[in-house]
Amino acid sequence: MQPLAERLRPHTLDDYIGQKHLVGQGAVLRKMIDTGRISSFILWGPPGVGKTTLAQIIANKLQTPFYTLSAVTSGVKDVREVIERAKSNRFFTQASPILFIDEIHRFSKSQQDSLLGAVEQGVVTLIGATTENPSFEVIRPLLSRCQIYVLKSLEKEDLLQLLHRALSTDLVLKERTVELKETDAMLRYSGGDARKLLNILELVVESEDASQPIVITDELVTDRLQQNPMAYDKDGEMHYDIISAFIKSIRGSDPDAAIYWLARMVEGGEDPAFIARRLVISASEDIGLANPNALLLANACFDTLMKIGWPEGRIPLAETTIYLATSPKSNSAYCAINDALELVRKTGNLPVPLHLRNAPTKLMKQLGYSDNYKYAHDYPGNFVRQQFMPDELKDCQLWQPQLNAAEQKHKERMQTLWGDGKQYSG
Repeated sequence: MQPLAERLRPHTLDDYIGQKHLVGQGAVLRKMIDTGRISSFILWGPPGVGKTTLAQIIANKLQTPFYTLSAVTSGVKDVREVIERAKSNRFFTQASPILFIDEIHRFSKSQQDSLLGAVEQGVVTLIGATTENPSFEVIRPLLSRCQIYVLKSLEKEDLLQLLHRALSTDLVLKERTVELKETDAMLRYSGGDARKLLNILELVVESEDASQPIVITDELVTDRLQQNPMAYDKDGEMHYDIISAFIKSIRGSDPDAAIYWLARMVEGGEDPAFIARRLVISASEDIGLANPNALLLANACFDTLMKIGWPEGRIPLAETTIYLATSPKSNSAYCAINDALELVRKTGNLPVPLHLRNAPTKLMKQLGYSDNYKYAHDYPGNFVRQQFMPDELKDCQLWQPQLNAAEQKHKERMQTLWGDGKQYSG
């Protein structure tokens, strides 16, 4: 027998619960579906919020061929085979076949590259689903050909509606006498994940005597879920909440909270490599130049974890967590690169000053490439003042040191070297 979550999977938008900002009356996806013409898009959201279901509903509504690939099990060959099948099933009177790729963030660059031509030429309409930020996980050429739609965790009203629908419409559950006396525990454990909520309901019902009425209480749910009120799902919403609390505790210089959230992840079975990667990011983003050794230790932690494995790996994770939490904080490098990127987007490809250009050929030398460049090591203190920015930005300053001992030393050195040429507010 199919699981409850599969038996209750909706087949029309009218039965679809949640995501009103996308599929409610007058919403963007609803309009596209109603017109029968959709463009490629990627659905980004946590597990169990209806990404796969929405793709299937669209295919049913448009009555177009629907192909599914899982990024976990499919390779470039599988992608090309599906594209060839889509070409053979394409008719001028039909919308393009839909290619649904679950967990598209797990596709390698070569796998994503193999999709480009088919998407660009309209051979297939791509619908991708991902739990990760597509800006980081999907290649830019493919991303530019797709709209991004963000799905939200289901709200309490949505989850309660789903529970009542399950009890009133599912053929199996209708044979049982079930009273929903309390729902807080079920909602808490589900974390906004519809699939998990239905799995919990099914587990609780099946664990009770079939001949007796069932009264669902928070105590019963907690007991059936092995009396673990701090249940942690490394693939669900709590995964994102706890890693967020972990990083914010480090950023907020609270070693006790940071080590607590680390313990929650360790006890819950989180991937240690995931934790180590986040520590490396935190060392760069939140500690930065205030204590550059933090990045060295975070990298050493990651390497050590790969060498010694688990459970001993929890020890370098704890050491690094406490070190980062107790380190002085600065995001000046993080702010500087963000400001620089914004400046580049605004000003475009400004020419490199001639004196900074290489002159490997005679013609380039004749054109003035490298003329008047001053080699720093030929001057006292290995420094000489000259212009390194494009002419239009020669007075622009992007890095602003913050008020910590390490950066104040850098600030003093820069002011000594550049004088009035560098004005730092920090």
